[in-house]
Amino acid sequence: MGKDKNPRRVADNEAMAKLRMLKTSPQKLNLLAQMIRGKKVEKALTDLTFSKKRIALDVKKCLQSAIANAENNHGLDVDALVVAEAWVGKNLVMKRGRPRARGRFGRIQKPFSELTIKLRQIEETV
Repeated sequence: MGKDKNPRRVADNEAMAKLRMLKTSPQKLNLLAQMIRGKKVEKALTDLTFSKKRIALDVKKCLQSAIANAENNHGLDVDALVVAEAWVGKNLVMKRGRPRARGRFGRIQKPFSELTIKLRQIEETV
């Protein structure tokens, strides 16, 4: 009897990976997402490897996870993959604070964010 298989959330020539609870602001993470958007996978990996930003290592891990999903789960060709979409979302914000002068309270917000990378296989034109 069993349940029917869940339908895919992406097209047949696409694969996706999502990374949640990244300890950085969405604004800083979006700079890296813009950097890899629309590039071939090999070029995006080298750009992230040599980036000086702290969060670039986590973005690289997410991209490698999307590549592994494409290869193992969906049977796509790794050499023909392109970063079709990379978008950033907000996650929780931890509220902290420091005592300030004259009995006031300085509010400190520590934001978290999430990253979604979608890869697409393109047809090679000869």
